Amino acid sequence: MIEIRAASAKDSAAIAAIYAPYVATNAVSFEDKAPSPEDMKARFSAHKGLYPWLVAEEGGVVVGYAYAKPIKDSPAYQFAVETAVYTAGDLEGKGIRRSLLNTLLATLTEQNFTQAVVTLLTPNDKLIQLFEACGFRRAGQYREICYKNNQWHDVGMWQRELCDATVPPDPIKPFKSTGVIKA
Repeated sequence: MIEIRAASAKDSAAIAAIYAPYVATNAVSFEDKAPSPEDMKARFSAHKGLYPWLVAEEGGVVVGYAYAKPIKDSPAYQFAVETAVYTAGDLEGKGIRRSLLNTLLATLTEQNFTQAVVTLLTPNDKLIQLFEACGFRRAGQYREICYKNNQWHDVGMWQRELCDATVPPDPIKPFKSTGVIKA
């Protein structure tokens, strides 16, 4: 049975191992060099308890992860997040990514974030279907903006409202205070 829990620094090696094939074998990742476990630990630690990092675990083995990060480094964007979700390659299509994404979105909503976005290289029918099934709507497209694997790629943007954008906005609750909210 899959358990979704908060990631910790000890999950860094497993997260790096899941992510590495996405960097090396296709254009899903925008990076050209897979981060090391130490790099992943630094990324995880950089969220300082505000942004959620989640892992899916089965039988004590991390089989997927999801996280949110700031969409831009500006106070005006503090209520919006960018999301990402990955599973071990041989487990794609088993619903793990959807469970992680739904749990991430429920957690972000509880934290009072108002918008979640995702940027995806296009075409990418499987991921587009996943995010749209979880309530994201297409918000735009950049043409031939990403160069990877010796070719240009378009990047699409999808957006999902998490909660009403009140004026003034409700304060953001740190992830360390809300914990994982099951979808």
